[in-house]
Amino acid sequence: MELYSLRFFTFLILSLLAYYLAGFIRPKAQWCVLLCASLISYLIVNAHSMIFILSTALTVWAGAMWLSSLSRRRDLAEKSAVDRAGRKAVRERYAGKRRLVFLLVLAVNLGILCYIKYWNVILGHLRIHHGLSSLLLPLGISFYTFQSLGYLIDIYYDKYECERNPFRFLLFVSYFPQLIQGPINRFNNIQKDLFSAHKPDTEMFRLAILYMGYGYLKKCAIADMMSPMIAGIFDKPDPNVPGAAVLFGILSYSVQQYCDFSGGIDIVLGVSMLFGIRMTPNFRQPYFSVSLADFWRRWHITLGTWMRDYVFYPFAVTRPMQNLGKYAKKHFGRHAGRTLPACIANLLVFFLVGLWHGAETHYLLWGIYNGLVIAASDLFKPAFQKLNGLLHIREESSGMYIFRIIRTFVIVNIGWFFDRITDFSYCRTCFLNVFRHFDLAGAKDFIYAVGNDGWVFAYRLAAACLVFVFIISVLKERKIKVEEGILHLALPLRWLLYVCVIAAVLWSFTVVGIARGFMYANF
Repeated sequence: MELYSLRFFTFLILSLLAYYLAGFIRPKAQWCVLLCASLISYLIVNAHSMIFILSTALTVWAGAMWLSSLSRRRDLAEKSAVDRAGRKAVRERYAGKRRLVFLLVLAVNLGILCYIKYWNVILGHLRIHHGLSSLLLPLGISFYTFQSLGYLIDIYYDKYECERNPFRFLLFVSYFPQLIQGPINRFNNIQKDLFSAHKPDTEMFRLAILYMGYGYLKKCAIADMMSPMIAGIFDKPDPNVPGAAVLFGILSYSVQQYCDFSGGIDIVLGVSMLFGIRMTPNFRQPYFSVSLADFWRRWHITLGTWMRDYVFYPFAVTRPMQNLGKYAKKHFGRHAGRTLPACIANLLVFFLVGLWHGAETHYLLWGIYNGLVIAASDLFKPAFQKLNGLLHIREESSGMYIFRIIRTFVIVNIGWFFDRITDFSYCRTCFLNVFRHFDLAGAKDFIYAVGNDGWVFAYRLAAACLVFVFIISVLKERKIKVEEGILHLALPLRWLLYVCVIAAVLWSFTVVGIARGFMYANF
C-alpha cells in the first residue's frame, strides 16, 4: 500500500472518517481508532511480519515496566536505609538488576534486527545457503526497532515515566504514517499529540495538504523521473563509461535521493497532520550545509539525533575514551585531548549508520568515509584556521560561506559514489573516469544509449520542478515561512500553483508508468 496508491487514499479517508467520528462520540477513544488503523495498515502490507513488530512492542513495553518497577523499589529501599553506606549498597544492588533487564531486552531486539536484516547477507558472502533466505524484510523494522529502543534507553535512565498501557505503547511503535520511512520519533515528544483528542482543524488540513502535495512533487515529478536514467548509468558496469556521464549520474542521484526521502517525509508529516499529530521534521535544507557534520545535522535528523544521544555521547564518556583523552592532551595538546575521543566516537557512529543501511560492503565504506572526513575535520581544525589566517581569509565572509557550501556538496557527492554504486571495482572505475576519461561528447551518446527521447523530456520536467524546490529551499534557509506565505496567496495564484503541482505529478505517472517504491522503505 504505497503512499501514492488509490488503496492508500481510500484507507486514509476511511481512517480519518472513523477517527473524527470517534472524536464526536468518545474523544478519549480516538487513539484506539488510530491503533486499529495502524494494525490494519500493517496487516495489508506486511501481514507475514506482524509477529516481529508485536514482539518488539511487547518486549520493550514489558522491559520498561520492569525497569520502572525496579526503580520504585530502589527508591523505597534507599529511604529505609539507615546510613550512606546502606543507601550505596541499595543503589549498587538495584543498578545490577536494572542493567541485566536492560541488556536482555536490548539483546533480544537487536538480535532480531540483526538476524532478519544481516544474517542472510553474511551467509551470502560466505556462500552458505540458509533455510530462511526467502524471509522478506519486515516493513520499517529498523525504524520501529530504533524508536522502541530509544524509549527503552530513556526509561533506563529515568528520563520520564514509562507507558503502563501496552496498547498505547503499541500505537507509538506501529503508528502507520511513520512506519515506512520514519521519522524516528521520541515517546516524550509525541505522546501528548498521539493520545489526545483532536477535532477537525481546517487550517491544519490545509497545511497537511500543502505538505503532501510538495512531497508528491519531489517524489513523483523529480525522483521517479530521474530514477531510470540513473539506473541505466550505474546498474550495468561498463569500464568505458565516460566520466562526464558518471558525474551527471552522481549529481542526479544526489537529487533523486534527497527528493525521494525528503518527499516521502513531507507526505508522512502531512498525513500525520490530518490526524492533528505533528511529528519531528527529518530534513532542513541539507545541501546548504557548510560542513559534512552540518550536513548530517540536517539530513535524516531523527536518525542523527538518535545516534548522538544513544551512541555518540555514551561511548565518548566511557572510561577508555576519557583515558585516551587525557593521554592525548598530555602528549599532543589540549585540542587533541578534547577531540580525539569524539573522533573515534564519530567513526563508530558512522560505521553503525552504514550498517543501519545494510550489511553490504558499499554501505559500510560509505559510512566509514563520512566518519573519517568528519573526524579529520575536527582533528585538524586548528590547522585549517591557521591556514585561513595566513591567507587572510575571513571565515564569516559571504564568499567563504558560499565556498563552504560548494565544498560540502562535493564531499557529500563523493560519498554518494559508495552509496549508489554497489560494486566496489566499478565504483572505483567510475570515480577515476571522472578525472582520466571525462569525454563530454561521448557522455551525451552514452546517456542517450541508456535512455531515450522520452526520458530526456522527463528530465526537463524534473529540472523545472527542481528549480521550484530550490527556490523553496532558499526561502526556508532564509527563515521565511513558505507554507504560510503560500496559504495566504491570492486565490487565483494559489490555485494556479496547486494545478501546476497536480499536473506535474499526474504527468509523471504517464511517463514512469508504475510509481516506484520509496528508497528508504525497507531500511
